[in-house]
Amino acid sequence: MKIGELAQQSGLTPSRIRFYEQIGLLKTVERRPNGYRTYPQQAVIILGLITTAQRAGFTLDEIRTLLPSDLTHWDHAALMEALTRKIADIEALQVRLAQSRAHLLRLIEDIQERPDDINCAANAHRVLTNMLADRPEALDVTSGDIRLLDTKDRRQSISPGRRKKTASR
Repeated sequence: MKIGELAQQSGLTPSRIRFYEQIGLLKTVERRPNGYRTYPQQAVIILGLITTAQRAGFTLDEIRTLLPSDLTHWDHAALMEALTRKIADIEALQVRLAQSRAHLLRLIEDIQERPDDINCAANAHRVLTNMLADRPEALDVTSGDIRLLDTKDRRQSISPGRRKKTASR
């Protein structure tokens, strides 16, 4: 089949198909004397595998190492290892995303708890002070990067009658 028909059957553009051919993912291409590419029906399956693997998070280099030149000769052990490793990567990403989500929700809550008697700049100062007090190890900064708050600054960063943990160094 010609590239236009393959594009229609696979749902990919001809330029994407030529790209996969150029980087060595699609190897079942023949050239006619007039320079036209012709593809076997198997090319539709290979392109489907490539796009499915990309949606699952595999890089083109990972796909290249897993995709056999002949679909009848799969390396079962390598395929299972790659799939298992990708699941572990996804689970680690889920943990990081959940931590980021929780951190942002705490930050939103802290910002919204602004006392009526302070302005936005003072509230930002209060929020940053609380962030430093709660998790200073999470910040990727040195001690020279942070101006430590003096006692007066800490008193202003919390609302009257409500004692929050503040930076004490």
